[in-house]
Amino acid sequence: MAMINVDVGNGEHHEYSAGITAGEVIENVHGRRSGAVAAFVDGAERDMSHVLDSDCTVEPISGESEEGSYILRHSCAHLLAQAVTEMFPDAKPTIGPPIEHGFYYDFHMDSISEDELKAIEKRMKELVKRNLEISREEHDNESLRTLFSDNPFKIEIMDDKIGSDVGSTAYRQGDFIDLCRGPHVPSTSHLRWFKLTSTSQAYWRADKNRESLVRIYGMCYSTKDGLRERVRQLDEAAKRDHKKIGREMELYMINEMIGKGLPVWLPNGEILKGEIEKFAVETEESYGYVRVTTPVLGKKELFEASGHLPHYADGMYPPMEMDDGEYYLKAMNCPFHHLVFSNKKRSYRELPMRIAEYGTVYRNELSGTLAGLLRVRMLSMNDAHIYCTLDQVASEVADNVRMVQDYYSAFGFDDYHFRLSLWDPENTEKYIDQPENWESTQNHLRGILDELGVDYVEAVGEAAFYGPKIDIQFTTLLGREESMSTIQLDFAAKERFGLSYTDETGSDNGEVFVIHRAPLSTHERFVAFLTEHWAGNFPTWLSPIQVQIITISEKHKVHAATVASALYESGVRVKVDDSDNTIGKKIRNHRKMKPAYMVIIGDEETDSGTVSIRSRDGSQKKGVPLFDFVASIFAEITTRDRRLSLVPGSDEVE
Repeated sequence: MAMINVDVGNGEHHEYSAGITAGEVIENVHGRRSGAVAAFVDGAERDMSHVLDSDCTVEPISGESEEGSYILRHSCAHLLAQAVTEMFPDAKPTIGPPIEHGFYYDFHMDSISEDELKAIEKRMKELVKRNLEISREEHDNESLRTLFSDNPFKIEIMDDKIGSDVGSTAYRQGDFIDLCRGPHVPSTSHLRWFKLTSTSQAYWRADKNRESLVRIYGMCYSTKDGLRERVRQLDEAAKRDHKKIGREMELYMINEMIGKGLPVWLPNGEILKGEIEKFAVETEESYGYVRVTTPVLGKKELFEASGHLPHYADGMYPPMEMDDGEYYLKAMNCPFHHLVFSNKKRSYRELPMRIAEYGTVYRNELSGTLAGLLRVRMLSMNDAHIYCTLDQVASEVADNVRMVQDYYSAFGFDDYHFRLSLWDPENTEKYIDQPENWESTQNHLRGILDELGVDYVEAVGEAAFYGPKIDIQFTTLLGREESMSTIQLDFAAKERFGLSYTDETGSDNGEVFVIHRAPLSTHERFVAFLTEHWAGNFPTWLSPIQVQIITISEKHKVHAATVASALYESGVRVKVDDSDNTIGKKIRNHRKMKPAYMVIIGDEETDSGTVSIRSRDGSQKKGVPLFDFVASIFAEITTRDRRLSLVPGSDEVE
């Protein structure tokens, strides 16, 4: 029998008989408990059953590695599909990709209940115990079409991906088989540490005009500890869920009669949103911004000029037919600001011109993607556009990077990084087709970031259709990466809107660059992140209720009113509970509203003209003179201090 030479790493070479599998080599070198779920053979990912018939290198793919996690989660998606099709024979599996921390699979089937989700998970665990072999099969096109003849979704995938005369691979476990290129784990027993988490609606090919699907989500890890830690994170996230806290603190509401994804800011939420906006306005004034207000709709011709039609048409609401043309709800402020800039002839002395607006825009998001304040159809944009020369771009971008860093410091965010988002030259339909401008502007932003000494990553295909951008990626408490802020360089607006200025020579100069920037995202998205980050325990300056006064009995009402008046006159948001409820019940009732401080008024405080202060962590300070308390909390609010500093033992609210 022919022998082959296998490089097993660390300078070691082993000789084996041809026909040995990658898994057998790994077991021979690393033992049965290697933790490998697949193998690298000459650098390519292969199943453990892959047969070796010539000299090669073989390395194990650990289940804890990035590649191994992907394989585990992909295999777990197949396990889910097997369980669903066994329990619901009419269900048609469509696609089931791995995602960060887990997987999902979309099925054409009736919606399922929470009890049915638990039953599916139970069936998956039974399949794991059966230790079903997962085997790779090669098929020609005719054979594949026969295998999946009763599943039109798989046939459509073949039509798109395979062609009329090209074969492919499928993976079988028990009676279940799925179209897939692999690799996968050797058997179902490798998929012990998983949990199904939720279901949602999806559309085939993400097209709302196509079939409605049931999406089932799950998470999967290589170890029990990994799954346990993820469950702990999810439990913590559930406590911090902005939707739950938003209801308890009465920040916002969403009503079906108004429509999905259209939040109504309640009084407490409006206070929070207003404080953020006030802070941003003060900051922008210090940077030389001017403010405008623009309409919530505009004519079709405006959005054609900007390029949003057709490049962004799917994100906009359908047009409204009026007697003088077609109008669209605005999905962005920039076209309006371009017209503000060109409303009169500008001099070079006016540049850079920084135009800011907190305008509301409307995005046509699919109903199945809407989630609290994180994904909505009505967005209050923290938006501005800077009109400048190419020579001014660097300083303006640098100012905005510093602005983002200062904002994040003030709000207590420190887990974020910068991303340079580039165009994809292989997908020119998605972008304005000007390769030279793309390369020059991308290099310009790259040079600015390098000069600032900011660490960043690059991402091809994440640019806006009109230019590259710097995205600030925020990491949530669940470790999920989300785009929070953006600084975009637009090289197309000057041509589309004829932007120009009179330069030093008196000539008309059309080299006007536009920087789109939103350092605080939208109010909706930012409040969602802020609420979850602080678990609703906002710093005093942001708290909708800064002081909640609680009386012990009716005879303390007069002093409570005196304290409330002193605080109110100093600009402190204060409420008084002088009801007949017990002190314990009052504290419990108001704790869910998360006031920065509770002030307890009893005999001692009334007789001495003082207050007793209780912080969120239960720390207390008694006998504080009223004047001292008012002065201290006024200072804490006006300096936008992130710490609750008025009570010993209180610490930064995290």
